[in-house]
Amino acid sequence: MCAMTSSLRDETSPPGPAQADGPLPNTVVVPADEDPVAEAGSELFGGPPGRRALLGVSWWTPAKFLALAVIAVYVLGLFQKAPCYTDGWFHGATTQYTKACYSDIPHLFSGRGFADGLHPYLDPIPQGSPDMQYLEYPVLTGLFMQVAAWLTTHSGDLMSREQWFWMVNAGMLMICAVVAVVATSRAQRRRPWDALLFALAPALALNATINWDLLAVALAAVAMAYWSGSKPVWAGVFIGLATAAKLYPALLLGPLLVLCLRSGKWKEFGQAFGGAVGAWLVVNLPIMMANWKGWLTFYSFSQTRKEDYGSFWLILMQAVRNKNLETLNTWIAALLVLSCLAIGWLAVSAPRRPRFAQLAFLVVAAFILTNKVYSPQYVLWLIPLAALARPRWRDFLIWQACEVLYFLGVWSYLAYNGDGKHHGIDQEWYHFAIALHLVGTLYICYVVVRDILQPDRDPVRWDGSDDPSGGVLDGAPDRFVLGTARALREQETYAAYAPERDWLGKEPEAVSEVEPGAGTGPAPEPAK
Repeated sequence: MCAMTSSLRDETSPPGPAQADGPLPNTVVVPADEDPVAEAGSELFGGPPGRRALLGVSWWTPAKFLALAVIAVYVLGLFQKAPCYTDGWFHGATTQYTKACYSDIPHLFSGRGFADGLHPYLDPIPQGSPDMQYLEYPVLTGLFMQVAAWLTTHSGDLMSREQWFWMVNAGMLMICAVVAVVATSRAQRRRPWDALLFALAPALALNATINWDLLAVALAAVAMAYWSGSKPVWAGVFIGLATAAKLYPALLLGPLLVLCLRSGKWKEFGQAFGGAVGAWLVVNLPIMMANWKGWLTFYSFSQTRKEDYGSFWLILMQAVRNKNLETLNTWIAALLVLSCLAIGWLAVSAPRRPRFAQLAFLVVAAFILTNKVYSPQYVLWLIPLAALARPRWRDFLIWQACEVLYFLGVWSYLAYNGDGKHHGIDQEWYHFAIALHLVGTLYICYVVVRDILQPDRDPVRWDGSDDPSGGVLDGAPDRFVLGTARALREQETYAAYAPERDWLGKEPEAVSEVEPGAGTGPAPEPAK
């Protein structure tokens, strides 16, 4: 009955306060004990685990199980790409869209000069444009692509070499997926099974091999695991490496800044920030010095890019303005800054200090929602953060359903415009698919913000935990607060130092009977 009571908390009114004494030491939270969807799903495997399961004690540790689970889902994704591997990438203008198995990887093998033995950032790409003469990816991703090119066979026709290049990248990205799920499981050590949301995510299977985003996802997950283990320098190093693979992990420093401001952990933030800057420079400086223009291409291309697929800016351009927005970058920067300021205010004014994973999810989601483009694989950025910020299968699956529908919608729209047969959905239906993606992401943002404002509804804190992924922030007292948090702290201070009179000035009720020995001095006179 206790497990069922806790599992229904999401469906009913907010529960009472969490346990004051905190969680029991050396215990592992089992999702089937507190999540109704996980409990129902466990019936497929014989029901919730019992006392004899010995979770974490037998050979089947959570990390091993999660690694095998993510590999199984990843392999299903490879089978989903099979129609393109054998034909769709190479024959027919729209086959890869109608079968929803598109990937950038085989096309960029020749399109970015790897098939010709060219070196990224040093050699201009074949058939480049004035805005993009060199590889348009961050340096660590370019190195990842180069290593895969070195491992690709140099014999055979171009089609077989592109197939080989995709397969090599798929194998390397599968390692990244395993690293990401294990690191996510260790970011909240009492809740390793929350990482199962990442391992079984439908969007992971569909999007894992579209591009190289899993490299940054894995590095960012390792950074969060190191921060959880109170190792801020190493956390910063991996944030820097992740930023050298994709830009979004740099946003993780923002939540750390405001949380360390609230808790006074300036030394730890400085260590993380220094580690991030140092690691990023170590990776980027050699390419900067070898060819500044080649290194700068990623940033200049991002700056000159117009409204593109998946963003609400595309809807604005196609359905309202019917032309590009000249000040697009300014609008995006303004909206992102305003969103980050709102998240920062939430961090310092919430009744209880938000968890690191909650703010990390919100700031990356804000970046995605305001960006000028939303490629389907960008959802991979949010999946491990969502697993840590809101580990509830119902909310997670609602969001994933929206992302799967968008995945199908974007390829169907490209197929519709790819040839004269118009197989697929038109512009209006594609706008609806974009709206589904936006609404699904906003829904998860809403429940995360609700958990922050009503911490008793946060599933991670129901057992008395504070911030399991917070590292040095976990259980730390507040040093700087504003807004609601400051008002509550002042009320607590007033109650502690002025108990004789309430805020209306009323006298405390007289005690009618006093037990023998209860007092040691004369009774106080009534206040005048």
